[in-house]
Amino acid sequence: MTESQKVYPQCRVVPLRMLSPDTTEIFLDKVVKVKGIRRMTINGPSLPKTVPYGPARGKPNPNTNRRTIQVGDSEVELRVQAGMFVFELEDEGVTENIRAVCDEVFTKFPYQLQVGKYMKTSPTLSDYCKYGPDADEKMVGLSDPRKDGPVIIQGLK
Repeated sequence: MTESQKVYPQCRVVPLRMLSPDTTEIFLDKVVKVKGIRRMTINGPSLPKTVPYGPARGKPNPNTNRRTIQVGDSEVELRVQAGMFVFELEDEGVTENIRAVCDEVFTKFPYQLQVGKYMKTSPTLSDYCKYGPDADEKMVGLSDPRKDGPVIIQGLK
């Protein structure tokens, strides 16, 4: 079985509320230290630099949630307000390590940790258009043709 044919377990963490940049930074800084995470995505409402529509279209969008946070050794600009985290794991045992981090960080509000399939595992047409036929398998399913590429966090293994 080749690396691209192997099926990796996935889980997602859904906090009860949208996270502030500070809480997102604390959570991500702890979760990148968990061994066995192959890749992850952060989903939530977009935080555009400029107003995308309406009478103020094109003007700066002064949103305090759009800022740069420190995660591991990387600086990451938040493009979304964190509402859900999806992880692809090396093995199912890593789920309990992620749960331990969640229990440590999310003390003032509940969260759900769900196991299932949440990321695409085979290349899409958008992946082919953006990265070509020899795309890195860790980028599969993470491309959005309208946006910049995904942010790579150093130290995530």
